[in-house]
Amino acid sequence: MIQQLRIYEIFENNKAAFHARFRDHAARIMATYGFHILAMWETRTETKSGEPRTEFIYILEWPDEATKTAAWAAFMKDEEWAQIKRVTSAEHGTLVGGIEDRTMTLTAYSPAIG
Repeated sequence: MIQQLRIYEIFENNKAAFHARFRDHAARIMATYGFHILAMWETRTETKSGEPRTEFIYILEWPDEATKTAAWAAFMKDEEWAQIKRVTSAEHGTLVGGIEDRTMTLTAYSPAIG
């Protein structure tokens, strides 16, 4: 098993629209491609210049790298998802800024291994 950490910069002026899109559409469509979301968070941090930054963070679990890669490729080609992104972006503007993506593999001594 591997985990994937995703961190999205979101914006205070339209974060409710982001959350609605993720909750009502992205998570549902992702599930059809085998995405297993373990947990989701929102956090506020400061940039190096001291500006506030709001982030949406979630962790996915995958059986292996090949499954993760194939699922993301299928999701990114999904016509319903593309249409939802077009509509929500036209209505609310840019909902996501920078995206960080990390694949995480447990160490041999991780408490999660047991």
